[in-house]
Amino acid sequence: MLISLIVMMAIVLSGLILVQTSMIKSASDIREEQFDQLVMHAMDMVAVQLELDEQRLARLSARLGEIPGTTENGDVISNVFPRNNSGKGILSFSLSYSQQGSYNAYQEEMKLQMLDTTKEESILGGIQGIMEQVYRQQQLRQQWLRNSNWQNWEVILEDRPIEERIDSARLSNIVSNAIAQTNINLEYKYAIKNSTLAKEVVIFGDKDYKPGKQDEYSQLLFQNDLNGPKPNYLNVYFPRRQRYLLKQTGLTIIPTIVLTGLLIAIFAYAILIIFRQKKLSMIKNDFINNMTHELKTPISTISLASQMLQDGSISNTPSTIEHVSKVINQESKRLSFQVEKVLQMAVFNEGRLKLKMKEFDINKMIETVTANFELRVKNKNGNLTTEIKADHSIVKGDEVHITNVIFNLLDNAMKYSRDNPEIKVTTENCKEQIMIAVEDNGIGIAKEHHTQIFDRFYRVPTGNVHDVKGFGLGLSYVKKIVDLHNGIIKVESAINKGTKFKIYFPQINN
Repeated sequence: MLISLIVMMAIVLSGLILVQTSMIKSASDIREEQFDQLVMHAMDMVAVQLELDEQRLARLSARLGEIPGTTENGDVISNVFPRNNSGKGILSFSLSYSQQGSYNAYQEEMKLQMLDTTKEESILGGIQGIMEQVYRQQQLRQQWLRNSNWQNWEVILEDRPIEERIDSARLSNIVSNAIAQTNINLEYKYAIKNSTLAKEVVIFGDKDYKPGKQDEYSQLLFQNDLNGPKPNYLNVYFPRRQRYLLKQTGLTIIPTIVLTGLLIAIFAYAILIIFRQKKLSMIKNDFINNMTHELKTPISTISLASQMLQDGSISNTPSTIEHVSKVINQESKRLSFQVEKVLQMAVFNEGRLKLKMKEFDINKMIETVTANFELRVKNKNGNLTTEIKADHSIVKGDEVHITNVIFNLLDNAMKYSRDNPEIKVTTENCKEQIMIAVEDNGIGIAKEHHTQIFDRFYRVPTGNVHDVKGFGLGLSYVKKIVDLHNGIIKVESAINKGTKFKIYFPQINN
């Protein structure tokens, strides 16, 4: 059931993540497409504006009859309507004429001076020359009216190099205005490139135009040239484009990512709680079984002893009564000790434990505990050795609980040792701390259990090799007492190589 629930939750969560990922990807693509469209629209506006500028220049050239600029020799290009000098004399004559066309206007003014007016022939010749010039001008005007289409001038302008067709300052202003109209407040770089013979050449633009792997936007210029467009392109890129797009889509993506992350965290936490509860349930069941056995044994012994006293078939001699009463007394103490351990852990869990702190000598405490415990070791044909090496052995703590800690470690060393236990207790100073070590030659603890042996109710699985009963509370009690005294406990152990516990308490140097 648990596995099915986890699988279903995983499937639902995976589907939700896939949907959210697809939505995020779609939102990001839409933002990027909108950005690209705005930029391309701006570049198209630039291209249109450049063509309009050239058309205005063509109309101006058609109106003036000249192409602004100079010849290869540096001479100013002259008017397409040449003026001829008339006769000589001081006679003055002026003629003004104007014509308004569909696209432009034509206007001319002519003045004539005669250098010599003393002779009648000169005057007559001057007047005749004036009339002939007026006639020629009339013919030129008619020819101009027939050929005054500005597109003819545009064809001439198209043949110029791209650097002459575009004014760099004007281009910079047009690009800036076009991008500003798109409301893209982002740094950009631009350049005019020529791609003749499949080789890109930067004509002009930003000096630091280095797109690298950045996405470039390219727009072909002067697409409507009458002789066909030339490979001249306006290129633009945005150095911080990705960051800008991420920021634009962040308002949509960030809440989705946060909510999805919270959902994953809640799912993982729920699975962790489920497994913890399952593990705790198994540990509690094991604890109840062990506690039932531990409590049942002394109760059964006491019950049997009381039946012996009540049974009339057994002689109630003083020795028998003494023996039975001794058994009842020992088993009662054992039962009380087991109950006390359970109640003690309850006190720890509720946080009601109060320590009576005082300064005492660790060395003396170790000597007292080992002296009281030595008889039990010898009853199993074992040996208990004590090595007192600590010169500074004064600590501040609850002497009763620290004594119980050492007693618990010695008790475990006895229970998990071989037939002839060898136990060694050592004290020594180590960097402003006093170290207490309890070492045995028992069955050892596998490395994977080192971090779990201090958990409440946890007992190292031993199979059927060593049937040692207990609640799994001893080492948990040891760890709590050591932590409450700002100490550290470490374990060194391996299977069939014994176990060594090291406890470090802050020492008082006085």
